[in-house]
Amino acid sequence: MEENVKISEMTTMRLGGAARYVAEVEDEVSLRAALNFAKLQGLPVFVLGGGANVIGRDEGFDGVILRSRIRGFEILAQTPREMTVRVGGGEVLDDIVKIVCERGYTGMEGLTSIPGTMGAAPVQNVGAYGQEIAQVVERVECYDMWASEATDDVHKTFTNKECKFGYRESIFNTGADAGRYFITHVVLKLHKGELKPPFYTSLQKYLDEHNIKDYSPEQIRFAVAQVREGKMPDLRFEASAGSFFKNIYLNDVEAEEAKARGIEVWREHGQNVVNSGWLIQQAGLSGRTFYGVRVSEKASLILINDSARSYSDLARARERIVWAVEKKFGFRLEQEPVEII
Repeated sequence: MEENVKISEMTTMRLGGAARYVAEVEDEVSLRAALNFAKLQGLPVFVLGGGANVIGRDEGFDGVILRSRIRGFEILAQTPREMTVRVGGGEVLDDIVKIVCERGYTGMEGLTSIPGTMGAAPVQNVGAYGQEIAQVVERVECYDMWASEATDDVHKTFTNKECKFGYRESIFNTGADAGRYFITHVVLKLHKGELKPPFYTSLQKYLDEHNIKDYSPEQIRFAVAQVREGKMPDLRFEASAGSFFKNIYLNDVEAEEAKARGIEVWREHGQNVVNSGWLIQQAGLSGRTFYGVRVSEKASLILINDSARSYSDLARARERIVWAVEKKFGFRLEQEPVEII
């Protein structure tokens, strides 16, 4: 257990004061010990994976941050067409994507190069290029941090349906049980096969420019990695939380009204979607810097911390962007990264 660890050093946006305590959770024994410590001290807990989609605040966190480090990759079942695997919540998501793609299984290639851990992926139902983790999750194994070890069963397993996956949400971050469960393992079910075109614009453009007709998981993984490298900040050298705003979903009537106003709307999984990055770009904000926070020139949905020194700087920059988009289009952007509070 470490004391007074800067949240800015544990998150990729590099903001935030100190966490009172930080515990590395490598197994259930260390998890129980950390939770018992927090309970005895009367302190709240916050589960942190890779820190890529999390924002720290200036006041820090007067509690215990639990850093998920549970490892493991186990094949539970495998046939010529399907593979079911059980993955530790502390495994790096991109490492798992690489493994399944190299074995020829589809379902995760669009998630290539998304930073973070396997355990964090179901929480916000991470997704990209038409895929979401929800499409391959069979079940999620958790530890109930609110249960009493003396009287309750602390081990919980949620089926895909019970996870209540939605756009960037699940039972783990929405509703009365948000923050209740520590995800120890995720069971994935994958199938042999490949994606079919047409693909997302940027991915399709790359495939066309390089005359790629091989849509195998490994080839699409490589293509996605190249596309993301061209527009995503290198977190080793630039501070960013990745996509900062959620896309906007509209009903059919709203979608037709938006189209009539010249707003781009596309269909995804039977829903109407407006790309928030497009709105930001059309509002003339790409490349501009507010309070030390720059709107990426390559992908307007991404905010980069060039010189912001505090959460308050980020908050002011966020509100400036939200205000500009709402003034021009009437849509109010919603932040995607969660905050440690």
